[in-house]
Amino acid sequence: MSNVSYKDAGVDIDAGNAFVEAIKPAVKSTFDSNVIGGIGSFAGAYAIPGGYKEPVMLAATDGVGTKLKLAIESKKLDTVGIDLVAMCVNDLICNFGTPLFFLDYYATGKLKVEDAKAVVEGIAEGCRQSECALIGGETAEMPGMYSEEDFDLAGFSVGIAEKSEMNRLEHVKDGNVLIALPSSGIHSNGFSLVRKLLFEKLGMKFEDEFNGKPLIDTLLTPTRIYVKTFKALKSKINALAHITGGGLVENLPRVLPDNMHAVIDTSKIKVLPIFELIGKHVEKEEMFRTFNMGVGMVLVVNPENVDNVLENSDGYIIGELKAGEKGVTLL
Repeated sequence: MSNVSYKDAGVDIDAGNAFVEAIKPAVKSTFDSNVIGGIGSFAGAYAIPGGYKEPVMLAATDGVGTKLKLAIESKKLDTVGIDLVAMCVNDLICNFGTPLFFLDYYATGKLKVEDAKAVVEGIAEGCRQSECALIGGETAEMPGMYSEEDFDLAGFSVGIAEKSEMNRLEHVKDGNVLIALPSSGIHSNGFSLVRKLLFEKLGMKFEDEFNGKPLIDTLLTPTRIYVKTFKALKSKINALAHITGGGLVENLPRVLPDNMHAVIDTSKIKVLPIFELIGKHVEKEEMFRTFNMGVGMVLVVNPENVDNVLENSDGYIIGELKAGEKGVTLL
């Protein structure tokens, strides 16, 4: 019997080394002065920023869901990395955390250097938009676990907050105004329903024209990152809710005290065309429990701060808070 190598088993160490070299420029472009060391060590190192009285570290992890399957099938891999970062850092800021650094996990059946490089370059772009550093990651080649064409992504973001600023419930009051920050599209939730409806039931194709461009371009529009908006308006915001899976009705209550109720005028929501298309075949209640409907983040703001927030963002008013049982009413 002849000898068997790791490459014979489906794992190419040389490809892995080539991948690390290929992504170094993109990764280094995200570094700031707090990054210690370079790429290729056993762990990433990051100095804790000064200026905090009681610093608290926050961490968030997420993936891209079945949006990733559309990216793989369409061979458009340059934006899902942005989605990965967005889903993590947008959660961090809801706890008043400032993102510091990010790590990724890329698992595949067969490492294709150019494909993986495109994904990591997207992750680096997401980090630049978030003003955080990509300090490490892991690439796993696992034949037998994944097919050669498949891969999966997970992301991990760490941030920092002032302990005294983390309890936002005490700031949320009757009469607070709800300001919507627009989403860029479907973001990264609900794609199992999107794929079932558009491609299985309606028989649509990636290249079908929708709203002036191929449908797949609309579907793969990367999740908007709200970090810079948060930093600019932090002192004017009582609370933030990232509108992901569960929509407004399930995510907004997460920032409300038990005695506060959100009332939203759905006629004020600037619903995106893609949701109008999907909504022709899905019940309204299901739409609002599955998708962001054009609202990627909701800011809870004191009435006296509304004008300032509107002037310094692309937000718009969609409702208000009233005393009552915790929950959301959609009018």
